[in-house]
Amino acid sequence: MKFALPFSIITGLSSAAGAVSVSGAAEGFAKGVTGGGSASAVYPTTTDELVSYLGDSSPRVIVLDRTFDFTGTEGTTTATGCAPWGTASACQLAINQNNWCTNYEPDAPSVSVTYDNAGVLGITVASDKTILGSGSSGIIKGKGLRIVSGASNIIIQNIAITDLNPKYVWGGDAITLNNADMVWIDHVTTARIGRQHLVLGTSADNRVTVSNNYFNGVTDYSATCNGYAYWGIYFAGSSDLVTFKGNYVYHFSGRSPKVQGNTLLHAVNNYWYDSTGHSFEIGAGGYVLAEGNVFQNIATPVESPIEGQLFTSPDTNTNTVCATYLGRNCVVNGFGSSGSFSQADTAFLVNFKGKNIASASSYTDAQSSVPGSAGQGKL
Repeated sequence: MKFALPFSIITGLSSAAGAVSVSGAAEGFAKGVTGGGSASAVYPTTTDELVSYLGDSSPRVIVLDRTFDFTGTEGTTTATGCAPWGTASACQLAINQNNWCTNYEPDAPSVSVTYDNAGVLGITVASDKTILGSGSSGIIKGKGLRIVSGASNIIIQNIAITDLNPKYVWGGDAITLNNADMVWIDHVTTARIGRQHLVLGTSADNRVTVSNNYFNGVTDYSATCNGYAYWGIYFAGSSDLVTFKGNYVYHFSGRSPKVQGNTLLHAVNNYWYDSTGHSFEIGAGGYVLAEGNVFQNIATPVESPIEGQLFTSPDTNTNTVCATYLGRNCVVNGFGSSGSFSQADTAFLVNFKGKNIASASSYTDAQSSVPGSAGQGKL
């Protein structure tokens, strides 16, 4: 006997079958973040609708199942900028944002710059939001995300953010936090970004977990004029706890990450691959514990001088000090065709005591798993 289901029931079954949900849970400092929680998923179809959902006051699960291209949506600007690194075809130029060229590069040649306005300032993300990509389809092109002004309890998972005025410094940041708390950024891919791929600004950004992301530094334009992005990851908050785990940081020439302000950074089981310059840059107020990471073809894993503090988990005997503060010994890092990375500042390790601490596996585990599992579409 054959019978037909009502169309409304068929539609409901189809939606349920295709439902997208958060994969896993945040480890480390942002453990417990829930984002939009159990809110019914919404599927924006236009850039305006996406902006509205991200910025409203309701808890939301926002599923991206297409490319949202902001290029041209806010027009372009032609103005006078500067060329601090020269005018060769592979060199980035700079927008004179907040008189940066005037104040910091007064001797640089002046040049005409034409940039897309949408890229300069990201979309505001309000509290209690989950942003999820569907498969490999959720892409935000030409505009980043901003979590600021006290926003909290936010999950960003399985999306890509690409093509923010890559020719221009100050062309835009992929993800910005400034005065935020409880943010989990997971399985995100960033590529062709004018300024920072990820920046935690100078206000307190509190508890943040950055995991399993692919920061892709391949670019046609860079401050080092060699196809390697210089502006990578910048942690500068005034009271920040950052877990940085399982990320693939590829093809950068500097600042990946720069750490300062008052930032406690736990860098664990990441894979840094292919850098002509430095990875870590540690300024005053930067406190970095690095364990179980891989540095492959990294010319300078950490730039000198180190103005903050750094524990590089240098050997099994030294690493036993971690047990007092993390509840376990730290794990050594692994190196291939890379520069020196060995320092054992321990005074700051007490700041880990009593916190949510991410687990650590061996660097060989990271070596085999991270390149194939980091970024969008790798859940």
